[in-house]
Amino acid sequence: MSDTQQSTTGAQRPESYSADEAYEVPSRSRPTAWVGVVLFGGIMMEMVGGFQLIQGIVALFKDDYYLVSPQGLVIEVNYTAWGWTHLLIGLVAIATGIGVMVGKMWARVLGIVIAVVSALVNIAFLSAYPIWSTIIIAMDVLVIYALAVHGRETGQA
Repeated sequence: MSDTQQSTTGAQRPESYSADEAYEVPSRSRPTAWVGVVLFGGIMMEMVGGFQLIQGIVALFKDDYYLVSPQGLVIEVNYTAWGWTHLLIGLVAIATGIGVMVGKMWARVLGIVIAVVSALVNIAFLSAYPIWSTIIIAMDVLVIYALAVHGRETGQA
């Protein structure tokens, strides 16, 4: 027998399909291992939210901690406004991270939006706290990748 032929002993060949019959597409019954990447994205989103909370609390209570005055920032706003901005982003990011880990579609969409907003806010805040803001931006990029590429399967897990 050649490599392309299979033995049919003991098994009957399926009948041919007519053009009128619907072809059943096999569906994936189990999620793949990429669900772990989405859970990683949810956990990273919660970490970003926690870091944003810390950054917001520092901005609210200790203005002299940062490298530049508010006039040296890209957007010249006092640190109290920056503190509330970081706190709000942090709280929404933590709640969204929980939703992502549960597998909700709205949480994936909101998670990507929050990660983009967080990255943009930290770019504007970069001169005040460069290393911390750079770390948060890098984490936001990981969150966006995990939620945008592999998020669909979490609802099946």
